[in-house]
Amino acid sequence: MNYPALKLQDEEIFQTIKNEEKRQAEEMEMIASENYVSSAVLEAMGTILTNKYSEGYPGKRYYGGNQIIDDVENIAIERAKKLFGAEHVNVQPLSGSPANAAVYMAFLKPGDKVLGLKLDHGGHLSHGHPVNFSGMLYNFVQYEVDIDTGKIDMEEVRKIAKKEKPKMIVAGYSAYSREIEWEKFQEIADEVGAFTFADIAHTAGLIAGEQMKNPVPIFDVVSTTTHKTLRGPRGAMIMCKKEFAKQIDRAVFPGMQGGPHDHINAAKAVAFGEALKDDFKKYSAQTIKNAKAMADEFIKLGYKVISDGTDNHLAVVDMTSKGLTGKEAETILDRIGISVSRSTIPNDPNPPMNPSGVRFGTPAITTRGMKEADVRRIINWINNAIENKDEIEILEKIKDEVVALCKANPIPTAK
Repeated sequence: MNYPALKLQDEEIFQTIKNEEKRQAEEMEMIASENYVSSAVLEAMGTILTNKYSEGYPGKRYYGGNQIIDDVENIAIERAKKLFGAEHVNVQPLSGSPANAAVYMAFLKPGDKVLGLKLDHGGHLSHGHPVNFSGMLYNFVQYEVDIDTGKIDMEEVRKIAKKEKPKMIVAGYSAYSREIEWEKFQEIADEVGAFTFADIAHTAGLIAGEQMKNPVPIFDVVSTTTHKTLRGPRGAMIMCKKEFAKQIDRAVFPGMQGGPHDHINAAKAVAFGEALKDDFKKYSAQTIKNAKAMADEFIKLGYKVISDGTDNHLAVVDMTSKGLTGKEAETILDRIGISVSRSTIPNDPNPPMNPSGVRFGTPAITTRGMKEADVRRIINWINNAIENKDEIEILEKIKDEVVALCKANPIPTAK
């Protein structure tokens, strides 16, 4: 993009944006939580809708002049309902953690007991980690993945739930690569009288694309970010049963935040419209095919993949199986133009800032049009870089190959 007004007004910021455009165009994004938006989504984010203040909800605003803003928000809501089969949708949450905070506020009081997955087993900070608001405000008890299989043992979850009697059970993760048994979670919650809360921030696009099971018709409340696999703008939304609509809306506004970001809500609507098309189903299916090829290739090369594979868009790889930490691997891969995120593994003996694993994802490279054969090449480049981490000439050669593949598969806004 050219940004003529920005270039004239602020050369310094203009240049940093152009530098980032070049980096994204020539480097490979394998961070599981990142993706590329379409030109249409990008354009919607940059509209004059950002000028408007619209505290409240459609038809019930605290400011005048919101007739058209109401149309924008209603379009986003209706598309989201259709996409996920939701009874009620709130598209105003500004990002994932505030959305989760609103869910807790709607259903819980400070000190209430909640059952969630432990962070180093694939959970999220906002699912009860003690340094996060969730762990500070609520009494979280946690379940883990089975240490042998790397998968959630639903009987163990049931045992913990019966013992602890939580008021809410949280399911949905940031570094778990398997399908989730939503019905079994609901059965357990029914047994102990708990609310069910699904956080599908990572897999929302794969669910919308009908490649993974949908918790929205099953659970009491579901949150998601709108970027990641859903390929929309940075933001979030909450979906719930109609009976909980008022308490969710009140928790978002005025409970957690003031005015929504109307330009982002417009971009959410555009992304939801894109996700309703058949092409998005094909994209979601290819994302999973690519992830399976990625996990299989790592295993062939002798890496330890947590749970021995994947059902979704990501895989967590234990880098100590190759004699290095996740942070060391992340640094090496940065040198060849591949971005990844270090990650804890279950019962990780290493600290969070230098954990044992790396989380690899395929949403962004799939958006660029890459297929299984490309993925296998990429994993072999990764392995070659790790095995030759001190050989500068080899690393430079791999980086040239990465750039060539990226240029052959441009990001959507560069086409």
